[in-house]
Amino acid sequence: MKAIKYFSLALAIGSTNAFAGDCVAPAAPELPDGASSSMEDMLAGQKAVKTFQTANLEYMKCLEPALAEAEAAVKAGEEGAAEAYQSAQDTYNAAVSAEEAVAGQFNTEIREYKAANPQ
Repeated sequence: MKAIKYFSLALAIGSTNAFAGDCVAPAAPELPDGASSSMEDMLAGQKAVKTFQTANLEYMKCLEPALAEAEAAVKAGEEGAAEAYQSAQDTYNAAVSAEEAVAGQFNTEIREYKAANPQ
């Protein structure tokens, strides 16, 4: 299985996650190596991606109230609100990027699987 490495993404989430309180970002799944995996491995990978996507959507829903709060604070002109809002946006955007990266990598593995297993 290929492990997806999100060093910079993990740094982004870790550095901005303080505002989110109890929200915990899901870990990206390990994906099968499409060039050498069986169909069963690929199906398990697909299931792991779907599970991750579901968990990531829940995480993003958890972030939304804090994001809205930070935006309201900016509109109210509160001191330091712009930085808090930017941090909230960065955390939310990192979650979106993580989902896109997982889906993109899995699509690459599917192409590799199809190339290695022509029908």
